[in-house]
Amino acid sequence: MAPQPATPQILSLYRRLLRELPSTPQLTRTQHQKLSAPSKLQQRIRSTLSTPRPDTSTESQMQLGEQFVQYVQAQRTYATLLERYNPGMGMTEEERVRLSARRVGMNLPVEFEEGNGQGKA
Repeated sequence: MAPQPATPQILSLYRRLLRELPSTPQLTRTQHQKLSAPSKLQQRIRSTLSTPRPDTSTESQMQLGEQFVQYVQAQRTYATLLERYNPGMGMTEEERVRLSARRVGMNLPVEFEEGNGQGKA
């Protein structure tokens, strides 16, 4: 059975899904040529959209795809807001205490290190 040609709606949905995937780091030209094959996730999305499922209609598959795009967009927005409004989330406890002290105009004392007799910088 030959694969059915993709409709413009399916192509649009596929592009929107790919745009929502995490971006890959910048690569040099030779690295990009080596890694030009689509990722496993991209292959899975492509195969899911290109092969119709017998138990569901194309329209319901499109609706599920649209819902997934909206979900991924909401997750990205949530992560952005979490980083913006909780800047100390990724800090260690020591760093958080140091910055809290600096916020009120204090500096923490230099800790004594036993090995060289000088404080930690």
